[in-house]
Amino acid sequence: MIHVENFGELLSLEIGAFAPKPTSIEGDQQEASVVLWTSPDGRMETGIWECTPGRFTADRTKIAEICHLLTGRVTLHNGDGTSRDIGAGEMFALPHGWRGEWTIHERTRKIYTMVAGGD
Repeated sequence: MIHVENFGELLSLEIGAFAPKPTSIEGDQQEASVVLWTSPDGRMETGIWECTPGRFTADRTKIAEICHLLTGRVTLHNGDGTSRDIGAGEMFALPHGWRGEWTIHERTRKIYTMVAGGD
């Protein structure tokens, strides 16, 4: 039988120790995350991610990502040079194939759902 999953209050949920962000290109960024749920086939997962200010590269060529910012403020830089500012309370999608950069302006926490491409 399939049951509903409830993850509780996500703003204060403990997500583990912070570690250096490997794709950081500006600032001394630290990140932490916790996976809350993974689909039985492993193609979809949802969790919480938090990061300190700075800038990093992101590559979504094999997955799509849907995000809802719980706290913070970011600028997403598309591969074509355009950008979009996003703040707490907003939701957005990084489609399968998206590549770009994130600028984290203040400590940011998001709910994410990643879905693997149809390879």
